[in-house]
Amino acid sequence: MGIYYLKLTADLSNVTDLQPLDNATNPYEYVFSVECVNCRETHPKPVSINRFESYDHGDSRGVSNFVFRCKSCKKEGSANIERTVLNYTLEDSGKSVALLQIDSRGFELKDFVADGRFQCKGVESGTVFDEVDLSDKEWYDYDDKTSQEVSVENVKWDISRS
Repeated sequence: MGIYYLKLTADLSNVTDLQPLDNATNPYEYVFSVECVNCRETHPKPVSINRFESYDHGDSRGVSNFVFRCKSCKKEGSANIERTVLNYTLEDSGKSVALLQIDSRGFELKDFVADGRFQCKGVESGTVFDEVDLSDKEWYDYDDKTSQEVSVENVKWDISRS
């Protein structure tokens, strides 16, 4: 239980402002594997959390972006997501930066699955690339305005408590 941070480390080449496509009209589904803190059972399938959705808690008042009931012990858990930074910049390249803060109650976040679209823009041209797929931990394209290859490589996701 507590606060988790989803951190990204990547090497950017000729692009900046890498971020998930995540807004109220086109929300990003953040996918995690989770483990119940009560019975230590790992949920067999990854779960998705959308920061624009709200669900009522079954046992108490309040709402969260995600409400989960463990199939093994029937305990309820919940999570709320906040963006900590808007994007991963060229200056961040090679550094670990927390993109999300997640307040999780009743389950631990184990792994993140980058299963959705990201976007970035060309450093010199401002060209927007909005079909960035990081599921293979790398992405390559070409910026026609500058005649340069653009890329995101060595993508690493970490979930930490600090």
